[in-house]
Amino acid sequence: MFTVKAGYSNDIEIHSSAERVREFFLDITNFAELMPGVQQVHTDAKGIAHWKVATEIPMVGQILQKFVLELAENTEDRVEWMPLRTEAENLLRYSADFFEKAKNVTMVHFSQVVELRRKSARDLHYLAGLAGESLISNEMTKRITEMIKVFIEKAKEKLEK
Repeated sequence: MFTVKAGYSNDIEIHSSAERVREFFLDITNFAELMPGVQQVHTDAKGIAHWKVATEIPMVGQILQKFVLELAENTEDRVEWMPLRTEAENLLRYSADFFEKAKNVTMVHFSQVVELRRKSARDLHYLAGLAGESLISNEMTKRITEMIKVFIEKAKEKLEK
């Protein structure tokens, strides 16, 4: 089994109400609009979210993957999207926890994890075997971190207006 993993987790302080911040992170179209590499996001009639994400990996090239998610939790304090239970290859999970620090100051604990599983490295990309799981995982983590930092910066701009 060839498996690559990448993740990001951080706390972000946003000067906006917890309700407004929660609604923002719940709306997945914000990710397509504000996060580089997210080419398309939509929710179908069954409430299933479909993501199309591209990233560039050194020595490998561009990797374009599709992810299918379901809303696992939608409470006042937390939003979490997880892979469908039937998904075995492209796993994407993100969550955001909301803590109101003061009036119109919200702390968000944001976490995103991506895991790509294949029987063979070539099933992911024809050069994946040469690069190896570790290099691809490290590079994917760097790219995802860059993508999320841009997203968070743009989200703060939008929410703090």
